Amino acid sequence: MIFSSTAKLYEFASTSMKSVIERYNKMKEENQLGSSTSEVKFWQREAAMLRQQLQNLQESHRQMMGEELSGLNVKELQSLENQLEISLRGVRMKKDQILMDEIEELSRKGNLGHQENVELYKKVNLTRQENTELKQKVYGTRDGNRNNRNSVLTNGLDIEEDLQVPVNLQLSQPQQQSYETPSGATKLGLQLN
Repeated sequence: MIFSSTAKLYEFASTSMKSVIERYNKMKEENQLGSSTSEVKFWQREAAMLRQQLQNLQESHRQMMGEELSGLNVKELQSLENQLEISLRGVRMKKDQILMDEIEELSRKGNLGHQENVELYKKVNLTRQENTELKQKVYGTRDGNRNNRNSVLTNGLDIEEDLQVPVNLQLSQPQQQSYETPSGATKLGLQLN
């Protein structure tokens, strides 16, 4: 709140400085051949005017910060209070706008996440359905009792016929087997002396 008022004051000072520079350039063009004393007087007036503006800005800034209020009457204090309330309202509106924008962005991201979850759920269901169809094909082509199917397909594990349970297949490393030659076996080889 105070910062926006201060920013406005500094913006005013900047505008004043630009105005002075423009007037200087204009006077310089007009008095190209003029005397240097008139130019010195011009700059003295401009410097005095800028000093006064700077003092006014500093005083206004201090008052906005709640300092040096003793010289103000009730009407001036009410005016200052109104300026601060207007600034505060502007700050709150900006803050509310930023928060609303962030809420919208988070809501949009939440909706995207929800859509991704729905798509993944559909893919999981499609994969389950494909697994179920494959399971039905495998079980449907075999004739024989259930125990035989289970022992062949699951290596002795009993799997229920519940089609909603996914079948997990895993690859494993083969176990190393040591091949020892029997004692009576013929050894083949070539000996060199």
